[in-house]
This record gives sequence, structure tokens and C-alpha cells, in this order.
Amino acid sequence: MHEAALCQCLVDIIRDQQRQRGFRQVRTVYVEVGVLGHVEPQALAFAFEVAALDSPAAGATLRIEEIAGRAWCTDCAEHVTVERRGDPCPVCGGFGMIVEQGEELRLKELEVV
Repeated sequence: MHEAALCQCLVDIIRDQQRQRGFRQVRTVYVEVGVLGHVEPQALAFAFEVAALDSPAAGATLRIEEIAGRAWCTDCAEHVTVERRGDPCPVCGGFGMIVEQGEELRLKELEVV
């Protein structure tokens, strides 16, 4: 489950931010997760709960915003929404797609005290 490794990285970033900014505790962690990134939101939430133990994020709420997949179709020269990798272009049915958005995992915001 790579979500555990991703959450450990999130906790490491939170610790770095705590050292830099001096907050005591994190109440809420806001992340953006691309639908094409092969990250399961439920698994991410569970892994975060475990990774956050004994950290400034212990007990924090994880808020996950899913980011839609977007690609440039080289066959029809259109920006299109993509739900899964390997799907054909919804406009022309072609497979010449260059993913532009939807693979990211981004720590967007921390609510701290």
C-alpha cells in the first residue's frame, strides 16, 4: 500500500512546517489528490491516521479534495476530461492523450493551533 509511504511524507512535511513556523498542533490537513494518481482516498485517510500518531498531526482531520483528470488529445487538439488512464478521448475516440492534470498529491493547507 503506497498510501502509507505517501502519508509518512505528509507527516514529514508537517514536522518541517512545525519547526519553521512554531505551531503546536494540526487540527485539519487539506490535500488534493488527482483521480489518475492511483491513490485510493479511503486508504490514504486510514494510512494518515496511523502515520500521524506521535506527530503534531495526531488526531487531525484529513480533508481530501479529488482533482479531475485532464488531458490534451493530440488527435483532435482538444483539452478533455479523463476519468481513467487508457480511456479514449471523449471527443474523437483517439488515444493520443497527454495528461495535464489529475496525477498530483498536494498538501494544500494546514489548520493549526
